[in-house]
Amino acid sequence: MEYDCSFLTNLELDGEVSQGHSDLENHAGDFGTREADETEPDVVVFAESTADVAAVVKAANDHGVPVTPYAAGTGLEGNATPVDRGISLDTTRMDAVREIRPDDLQIDVEAGIIGDEVNEALERYGLFFPPLPSSGAISTIGGMIATDASGQRTVKYGEVADWILELEVVLADGSVIEAGSKAAKTSSGYNLKELLIGSEGTLGIITRATLELAGRPEQIKGGRAVFPTLNNATEAISDAITSGVDVAKIELIDDQTAMLANEYADVDLPKQPMVFVEFHANHGIAEEIDFCRTIFEGHDLDRMEIASGEEMERLWQVRKDITYAAEEHSPDLDIGPPGDVTVPISRYPEMIAEVVTVAKEYDFFIPCFGHAGDGNLHYFVLADYDNPEEAARAREAYAELIERAIELDGTATGEHGIGIGKQKFMEQEHGTAAIDAMRAIKRALDPKGTLNPGKIIPSEGSVEDGQ
Repeated sequence: MEYDCSFLTNLELDGEVSQGHSDLENHAGDFGTREADETEPDVVVFAESTADVAAVVKAANDHGVPVTPYAAGTGLEGNATPVDRGISLDTTRMDAVREIRPDDLQIDVEAGIIGDEVNEALERYGLFFPPLPSSGAISTIGGMIATDASGQRTVKYGEVADWILELEVVLADGSVIEAGSKAAKTSSGYNLKELLIGSEGTLGIITRATLELAGRPEQIKGGRAVFPTLNNATEAISDAITSGVDVAKIELIDDQTAMLANEYADVDLPKQPMVFVEFHANHGIAEEIDFCRTIFEGHDLDRMEIASGEEMERLWQVRKDITYAAEEHSPDLDIGPPGDVTVPISRYPEMIAEVVTVAKEYDFFIPCFGHAGDGNLHYFVLADYDNPEEAARAREAYAELIERAIELDGTATGEHGIGIGKQKFMEQEHGTAAIDAMRAIKRALDPKGTLNPGKIIPSEGSVEDGQ
């Protein structure tokens, strides 16, 4: 239904209210929203301050109008799609660095700042924000926190959530709270900060964050290792992690993905699985690399190339190009929804084997890759999604891999969030009682259902397909 949002004209905002066609169209979904599932909001508000966010949310809550927070639009599960229309609340203009406290290893930033801009601001202090995901060049800090994002460096530095000290958040009634503390630790009261992280704007809208920082490593080296079989590669990864190799990144691509890379970049890589590694240290990096090499040699390592600087970036380029390579593989095939399962590291070889099995069962090309060091696996089911029968089978294969990951004590999503796309797996992963508890929390903090309706929790009495 359409909502009358004329009440917004009575608010004294620093930002802008727009009903322009291009603004409505640009806020109809995020990167992962299929065109058929896009929904234009009734209005877009470009907030420029916490006061703007609080005023808009309070007024919308009073008038019964839904509010969908919008960051950079890089989400992959329809997290920012305004399924009930209403207001799309864009926070990208709230992009300031409020304060840097190098002696405390802290920075205060507004939620709309792009991740890479945080590290640019910190460069002159010799500091950085370690858990920044690969999408840091295009996604906002607020969006990362809202989806509980992580990335390639999680194996060493942990998730974005592990580096959040304090949040400023606007609740559904327009009130503004601070959750967490600028102190290194606190055991005071309910841990609202952790509750709000990963809530995808369904419990509150993040407007500011205090981030913890670290010194930039003096030594960075990395490259890739080639293995004869996928089983060799996955077992080498598991062995390296459980043996305590201090690796900053450890990534896997299978032989199918290597083939895609060859096609896309016109290179001549062997059609074999590869493990990409990167090491960060202030001293002793050569010893750590030798330790890793020794572990890998116990799993029939073919060869291992390590470099630094531009040469390291060249070796890593294949890993960075995977999504583009998959999209360009065939004009008749699309990549479909992106797999994002995570399992305990000891079950990672089993999860890789499940991909091979499902690909054979359904007769689909399913290249897989991922942040292997923390058990995170990405995959694409390449299919003709314009063919209803083939699309249905492809989504069934995609879903079966998620279900098998959950059966391996894993999760449906390691870093992309639930949004719309993975609601149907919530009860299998968490159980009915836990879902009821989540609904109770949502009702307590947002009794009118104003904030980002239709996300994360499936509606009572039904299971969202989300495919």
